[in-house]
Amino acid sequence: MKILFLGDVMGRAGRAAITARLPGLRRDWGLDFVVVNGENASAGMGLSGNHARALLDAGADCVTLGDHAFDQKDMMTFIAQEPRILRPLNFAKSAPGRGAAVFQAAGGRKVLVAQALGQVFMKRPFDDPFSAVDTVLKAHPLGGTAQAVLIEMHCEATSEKMAMGHWCDGRASLVVGTHTHIPTADAQILPGGTGFQGDAGMCGDYNSVIGMEKSEPMRRFVTGMPKGRFEPAMGEATLSGTYVETDDRTGKAERIAMIRIGGRLQEARP
Repeated sequence: MKILFLGDVMGRAGRAAITARLPGLRRDWGLDFVVVNGENASAGMGLSGNHARALLDAGADCVTLGDHAFDQKDMMTFIAQEPRILRPLNFAKSAPGRGAAVFQAAGGRKVLVAQALGQVFMKRPFDDPFSAVDTVLKAHPLGGTAQAVLIEMHCEATSEKMAMGHWCDGRASLVVGTHTHIPTADAQILPGGTGFQGDAGMCGDYNSVIGMEKSEPMRRFVTGMPKGRFEPAMGEATLSGTYVETDDRTGKAERIAMIRIGGRLQEARP
């Protein structure tokens, strides 16, 4: 199975890049399943229902959220109506929606997608992501009820993402990190057959400070004082993500590649 994961969509520039490029990528690469993290797609903070529809209409089979899951208030009701939107497994117990789901890909094959929030350096404590993911993996064994399993680890610390990769090794097709907006050069297949990349990066303008227009973040770093609001950078966005090919029988990764298309970063394709 050919699976594409695209990292945090950042504001209007990121949405425009998804809309312009994803339909062609699905066609040209023969993609069977696409997951997009959309939690920063609406003005850099959360995801609105209208913007979620735009990502889905562009070719995403599943859109994940993150710690900003409900910054856009209409997502509280929209997520209950749209089963292709996932929030983190270990978010508040009273949160609407779900953190894992089995989707149908091309040819009737099943893909499990789950997202968890990390605990290290995050602004507020979340439930243990490892036990949450373990429960889901035991319910949907790789190569059994699911022909592919994708786990997204949304967190700050590289070590925590790597630990999740090894925790899932042999039980997932791909473990990929999000949240920092900075792509890591560590795409690999772990010893047990799980594809791993520490952070997929963002789909946004890299002439920025993690996707935000540079002046206000720089002012705060230099002076320690805010003057205005953070605003998403509006230059040409780079699509950043992870591509993996899996064996339909075992569900394990056979090939993995970092993805960079357009914008300022050096291009990388599968």
